[in-house]
Amino acid sequence: MKNTIWIVDGAYLMKGAPGKFDYVKLKESIIKINGCGLYEAYYLNSTPNPATDQQDSFHSWLKLAEPKGPKMRVLLYKLKDMNCVCPSCGHNFSRQVQKGVDVSIATLLIKLAALNKYDRVILSAGDGDFESAIEYIKDDLKKEFWLTGFDNSVSADLQSYADKIIWLNDIWDEIKK
Repeated sequence: MKNTIWIVDGAYLMKGAPGKFDYVKLKESIIKINGCGLYEAYYLNSTPNPATDQQDSFHSWLKLAEPKGPKMRVLLYKLKDMNCVCPSCGHNFSRQVQKGVDVSIATLLIKLAALNKYDRVILSAGDGDFESAIEYIKDDLKKEFWLTGFDNSVSADLQSYADKIIWLNDIWDEIKK
């Protein structure tokens, strides 16, 4: 039996999903495919300051133990304003973007591996920026790397390191709301 950690990039799953899904059902599906329970599950995302009541409620629900919730450790980071210029008309505008989530995911991957907290990590993310962290945990720390994601939204760089890929589109009927 392997100690397995599940790390979720919340923004990735929200943006990549073809509709609404249930984190409890998703966790149950991952446990079934994994063949055993999870040692820990982490949810990382950004949230505006202050967060809305709906966001606070959702993040509190994520922490609830089964069967009421998916029992995840929730790590939230601030959104930052990014100033932009429209390339077509030159109009200045700002939009909010994540700050610190990807760095925190990479740090968590490495920290927990170095502390020998897991043998297998399941990452729900699609960003190729995690490639160096994944390469380190696989090649130097000899950890198994599984990837979960949606079709056409997972970096080929991450796919190339994955020992197994769980395509969420293939289990959509099991996890959708």
